[in-house]
Amino acid sequence: MAKKKAPLRVLMAFSEVAPFAKTGGLADVAGALPSALSEVGCDVRIVMPFYNRFIEKIAGVKLAVENLLVPLGSQVLAADVYYVRLDDGVVVYCVRRDEFFDRSYLYGTPKGDYFDNFQRFTYFSRAVLALCPEVEFKPNVVHAHDWQSGLVPAYLKHLYGHDEYWAETASIFTIHNIAYQGQFAPELFPLTGLPADFFSMDGMEFWGGINFMKAAIVCADVITTVSPRYSDEIQTKEYGQGLEGVLQTNRSKLYGILNGADYKEWSPETDPYIAANYSRHNLEGKRICKLDLLREVKLPERLMNRPLLGAISRLADQKGFDLLAAVLDKLVDEDIGLVILGIGDDKYQRMLTDAAKRYPDKVSVQLKFDERLAHKIEAGADMFLMPSRYEPCGLNQIYSLRYGTVPIVRGTGGLYDTIKPFREARGEGVGFRFDKYDPDSFWRALMEALTIFSQHEAWRQIMQNGMSMDFSWESSALEYLALYEKAWAGKQREAVREKTEHSEQSAAGSRKRAAGSRKKTEDRRRKTEDKSNKH
Repeated sequence: MAKKKAPLRVLMAFSEVAPFAKTGGLADVAGALPSALSEVGCDVRIVMPFYNRFIEKIAGVKLAVENLLVPLGSQVLAADVYYVRLDDGVVVYCVRRDEFFDRSYLYGTPKGDYFDNFQRFTYFSRAVLALCPEVEFKPNVVHAHDWQSGLVPAYLKHLYGHDEYWAETASIFTIHNIAYQGQFAPELFPLTGLPADFFSMDGMEFWGGINFMKAAIVCADVITTVSPRYSDEIQTKEYGQGLEGVLQTNRSKLYGILNGADYKEWSPETDPYIAANYSRHNLEGKRICKLDLLREVKLPERLMNRPLLGAISRLADQKGFDLLAAVLDKLVDEDIGLVILGIGDDKYQRMLTDAAKRYPDKVSVQLKFDERLAHKIEAGADMFLMPSRYEPCGLNQIYSLRYGTVPIVRGTGGLYDTIKPFREARGEGVGFRFDKYDPDSFWRALMEALTIFSQHEAWRQIMQNGMSMDFSWESSALEYLALYEKAWAGKQREAVREKTEHSEQSAAGSRKRAAGSRKKTEDRRRKTEDKSNKH
């Protein structure tokens, strides 16, 4: 009988994990991808910070390691590590150091980032690797995500690379959003404990300062992004945020893998938040959900027969709210309803609040994060707006497809990869897409969508096309697994090669020392003979 293959051991480092702590899509990925990887045969564990205000109340949190010693510059600071399990059984280790992680927010207040984010996430990255021997988990692959764990690949390469424990461990780094890179003042570099020559143009130095994401890019064995399109875009000046040259240099190890959707959480057939469940084969419940949404946000029921547009987003330039601001007044003139949920930049919060006051029977703006309302918008809206300037992957357009809520998106990143434009003549496509980032292009896409909405059969076709799409995590997990195995195999070959070279160097050294010893012996013999001859 063939020996059963041992599962690949994968350690994932995230700065946020749903449902324990969340600011955005990164936490959703952290809560879903490890489960999908477990289902395809990986032994996955997660490490995250212990954000006291978010985690302490969760049932089942237990102490795993007391007084884990973690270096930070010349100091060694102790952490306690707790563990809890996701619903699927995946273990999540939480690194507790209250001075760093007992905060009201994860990364900063509405006024700006925390002043000590460098220390917080340098410490976290060191703790990720210090933890493994203590919990007897020796990973084949360490997978770090975004800048907050960007030093993990650098530590593996420069501090632990010659340690036998880590010699065959491959490092993977995923860029979820290249706009956030972890940039800090150069004088903080000694706190990393990394070799001095790593603060250089070929290392983590970036325009005179420190860049965590650059450190990961140059050190990781494999780099991934969250959609194929985005992996190409970030190698250009328009999207690369200054790192396009570094990424071009490292493009041979750069891959794009589309994020998946967690249909256990986002499916109209089972969603507990919505007024009525429905499916592609029975859409009756969607009208009930639309009526429920209108009542929830206090818009008139007469909009039941008009297009209802929804958006759930951070209110920022990246998300295309400047385009929405440019067309908002004439969009409302088309007698539509608009529901927006989110928080963000003051200028957009003020603009949208003013619009809601001017059009109280057409525009509802909810300046908050509300998971329940987010589900109601996905189910109750007819169309979903994502006119993003850039979008590494995006998840709401994928959720919208499953809910029969037709996306209107800009063709960038994951929006381009997931939303095929509707072609009425062929009955193909799942949404409406525009490419040029300007108000006129956005407006044309809106008008095309509103026109098709009035054609009931065509609209039903586009809804059902989208609802039949499958972006589950399984296919993405299989792509990650293939990369893990490739990276680990490469690391094993590298370890064997280095061990062979070391053995050969040792043997050569032994031969050289032996030859030197023979030469000394011969020299002494000759001197003795010379003395004898003289006498």
